[in-house]
Amino acid sequence: MQGPVPEDLAVVVDARGVITVWSDGARRLLGYEPDEIVGRAVDRLLAAGLPGSTRRHVTDGQRWTGEVALRHRDGDRVVVRLHGTPLLGADRRRLWLVTGTAVAHTARRAGHGALTLWDLTLAQLPVPVAVYDREARLVAANEIMTQVMGRSEEEMKGLTLREIEPGPPFDEYDRLQREVLRTGDMIFHEQHGQAPGETRRHAWSMFLSPLTDETGAVQGMSATVFDTTEQYWARRRLAVLNDASLRIGSTLDVTRTAEELAEVAVSGFADFVTVDLLESVALGDEPEPVAPDSPVTVRRTAQRSVLEGSPESVVASGDVTLYPVDTLPVRTLVAGRGSRHQPGDPGLREWIRSSPARAEAVSRHMIHSVMMVPLRARGVTLGLVHFLRHRTPEPFSEDDLLLAEEIVARAAVSVDNARRYTRERRTALALQRSLLPDRPPDLAAMQVAYRYLPAGSGADVGGDWFDVIPLSGTRVALVVGDVVGHGIHASATMGRLRTAVRTLADVDLAPDELLTQLDDLVLRIDREEGPEARGRAAEASGQVGATCLYAVYDPVSRRCTMARAGHPPPALVTPDGAVRFLDLPAGPPLGLGGLPFEAVEVELEENSLLALYTDGLVKAADHDMDAGRSLLREALGHPAEALEETCDQVLRTVLTGRPADDIVLMLARTAALGAGKVRTWQLPPEPTAVARARKMAVGQLAAWGLAEAEFTTELIVSELVTNAVRYGGSPIELRLIRDSALICEVSDGSSTAPHLRRARVFDEGGRGLLLVAQLSERWGSRQTPTGKTIWAEQPLPAEP
Repeated sequence: MQGPVPEDLAVVVDARGVITVWSDGARRLLGYEPDEIVGRAVDRLLAAGLPGSTRRHVTDGQRWTGEVALRHRDGDRVVVRLHGTPLLGADRRRLWLVTGTAVAHTARRAGHGALTLWDLTLAQLPVPVAVYDREARLVAANEIMTQVMGRSEEEMKGLTLREIEPGPPFDEYDRLQREVLRTGDMIFHEQHGQAPGETRRHAWSMFLSPLTDETGAVQGMSATVFDTTEQYWARRRLAVLNDASLRIGSTLDVTRTAEELAEVAVSGFADFVTVDLLESVALGDEPEPVAPDSPVTVRRTAQRSVLEGSPESVVASGDVTLYPVDTLPVRTLVAGRGSRHQPGDPGLREWIRSSPARAEAVSRHMIHSVMMVPLRARGVTLGLVHFLRHRTPEPFSEDDLLLAEEIVARAAVSVDNARRYTRERRTALALQRSLLPDRPPDLAAMQVAYRYLPAGSGADVGGDWFDVIPLSGTRVALVVGDVVGHGIHASATMGRLRTAVRTLADVDLAPDELLTQLDDLVLRIDREEGPEARGRAAEASGQVGATCLYAVYDPVSRRCTMARAGHPPPALVTPDGAVRFLDLPAGPPLGLGGLPFEAVEVELEENSLLALYTDGLVKAADHDMDAGRSLLREALGHPAEALEETCDQVLRTVLTGRPADDIVLMLARTAALGAGKVRTWQLPPEPTAVARARKMAVGQLAAWGLAEAEFTTELIVSELVTNAVRYGGSPIELRLIRDSALICEVSDGSSTAPHLRRARVFDEGGRGLLLVAQLSERWGSRQTPTGKTIWAEQPLPAEP
């Protein structure tokens, strides 16, 4: 039977779902020591999922109450009624205070009588607590509560709050208590003021909770009070810094962020501000450590003054300057703390006199107060900010220094983010460009042109990719894909997927089968590298995903087989100029797993134009897919003669501004192999078919003027047809293709894949495929709807 839950069950969870505070009551309830649980994810405590209403309240950042199944350290399941209250931390991130009461209370006897819930918990709680009966009269209060109220427990017993302290805010507290007793719902209330027993004002967070018996009837209520004064003043400071929060860090640009810092300071409390960044930071590289025995090179990144043109400055914006060894700026950078100075201070006087121009500016503008604050983020020094006053008569105060440090600290994070963004974007873009094709391959099946546009400066480089893959039999595969997310990780995932597609295309998988294999790969990447990965048995996090369109075009049959995984459908422009979007089954995005993909075969006229693209292209038109497709249809309606010009024409028409996402556009104009380049023969499944096939192949080579290739081709045809007759099944077909290479294909009705092996000395067979591999430049097999095709490719004889 479940015992009572300690009343001081209190847990604090940060915005990432990590436990930061673990009370003694929580330890007694669930058995975990603080060092075992603090810093861990709160999910590990759940024995079952949260109720739907609770999940919605958590997502919306609203207070919630609900029964939750928790897991004890020894594995037992404990059901507790929890209350979650959102708080705002000093860094403006949401915190959750979670307290608990038992679902059902049972009395436990010890000594000479029954110990009530209050007897078990009152003396142990480090926060003010009081218990009231059904008439809102005080039953008991712990020692801390009596100290806050300035009265003993005996003085307050039997009285309501209105009777204990007539007038506000206690009349409001009394009303809230009666509402809890009437409705049976917990109420959370915040108040800032001076308690009767306190000498200064405090901020209080009060939890007024009903106390119910085994039948659920309300028998009284408890009041638990937490001192949140520090959080209250943190919110007040955040309000004062609201202007800085709104204006600093509006862009991911290092220079602009420094300018915003200077503008906020000048409009707020300083007359002249300069922002000097370390040279390495200004260039977007990793900051170099500041050594006390070395001069420091900085770049004047921003400066602002209440005077037009910043006449106080002795260094122009963008110029590089040097802080000599053992000067006040270097000592401030090394110390890592801000400081206030007046011109008479020895350190500042020495710094001023080190430069005649600086000494003249201080004298002319009567600068009388200076603050130097290091620009530091994540424990790393990025630069130094100077705050000066010459028009404001009052010198900088200690509060001014605290405010300056707050503003600089905020700006430092924004500067560091901008620096990291610039470096990561530069690296990711270089990585992605290195993973994409350099130039279109020379193909007989089609002409191809493409464009890749990375997103604008407002977002990281994405995971869009494309590829053109030559296949056997002069066929060609077109691939366009888009990995979820941005940055280096998306680019790396894109590279893995592109490599996987090339590998699977080499096996000559059908488009739907290839997407199935790619789906499994994305799931595996998600399990291994997703943010919730916990080893081999980890479940998919859903954070790694992609869309893809895969198409295979055969110039002999002029048929194109396509399948897509959540990707936008391709557009087709027929030779007469008609434009339509092909109706392909959408298919699920890659990474969901377990859902089928469906391939569609379309016959294309010669000189048709296929347009493959990522969703960034059509979303670029006011973020409306339909409007984007209409613009794309309009742009493709009158294609230029050259594909490169058509690509530029499409981008000019569809893009109305800087793209918010990466864009890939690939155009392919189809061609067809004429009858003069392809010969096909149907063969009977008989041994005599081998000689007949050799004779027909030699005759065709003679007609093509390729007599030099007759001997090799005769051997290849002989071995492939022999294998088809001996191990395959009807129908058997021989096909010769003359393109940039001479291709020999033998198809049969068996789906058994051939295997290359090395025959032993006394084996009578097993050398056929080995011979084919030695004679040809490339060889392989692919599955067909009726069986398989084995092909061998050899270079054409050199022209005489």
